[in-house]
Amino acid sequence: MIDDAAVFPPGNAPFADAMRGHRLHRAAPYRALVGPLLLPAADLAEAKRHAPAVSADGDVVEIGLVGPLAAVARALGKAEPFTVRQIEVPVAKRGEDPMPGLNALLRLADAEARRVDVYAEIPLTMGLLSALDGLAEARSRGVPVAPKFRTGGLAAELFPTPMELAAVICACRDRQLSFKLTAGLHHALRHNDPETGFTHHGFLNVLAGALAAAEGAEVVRVAELLGGTDPVPLIELVRGRLQRARPLWLGFGSCSIDEPLIDLRRYGLLPDGMAA
Repeated sequence: MIDDAAVFPPGNAPFADAMRGHRLHRAAPYRALVGPLLLPAADLAEAKRHAPAVSADGDVVEIGLVGPLAAVARALGKAEPFTVRQIEVPVAKRGEDPMPGLNALLRLADAEARRVDVYAEIPLTMGLLSALDGLAEARSRGVPVAPKFRTGGLAAELFPTPMELAAVICACRDRQLSFKLTAGLHHALRHNDPETGFTHHGFLNVLAGALAAAEGAEVVRVAELLGGTDPVPLIELVRGRLQRARPLWLGFGSCSIDEPLIDLRRYGLLPDGMAA
């Protein structure tokens, strides 16, 4: 559920520290929750110098390459001995038509013979629904591509409202598209950051909202779950489904694995065998 984005802001961990931490997470009882180590595609060479891809026992680290399409394309051919599990590429800036960038990314996905999972980061602005239609068509052809949406950042406009995010979740549901999120999801519950004044989405809210959407809830109901600050109804909705496959929401990247893990423990939401 949580991809390891330790080297990205606001964590900004050095590559060597991020690799050591990632290996510890991948050896922990909760390792099934932890996805690949995300690395900036443009900094792959530096990462390889400071963060050995192969451990002493021969374990090869799985990574995700994040960045502009050109940088990702260059890095894909130079990633060994890392194993590239996924790539994540922003296809447009806010206010731009996402289709040219999305089509270029899909061409790369086809050229890679579909060896890696592809995430297209789409701004929650103009052209969003057309881009989702394009992704749905690509998936129908077997391309392993999914949308990725930003739920936070350094500016207020990067934080979608509960209604905006609910509409996107339901739009993905209607097109049978799973999605990934990034930024601002360190904690389980929706909350206000006293330092920035920004109100952050909670990953427990998102999980509950995605579960409800997958079961047919309308946008207003999903928005209610996304905007809630009482953990009890969210926990009640999620707890009975912990042993099921997670629908719709593929997970999120976080510069901290520990912070969301603390909240999962606090609310009793780690499946059996992961709580140690």
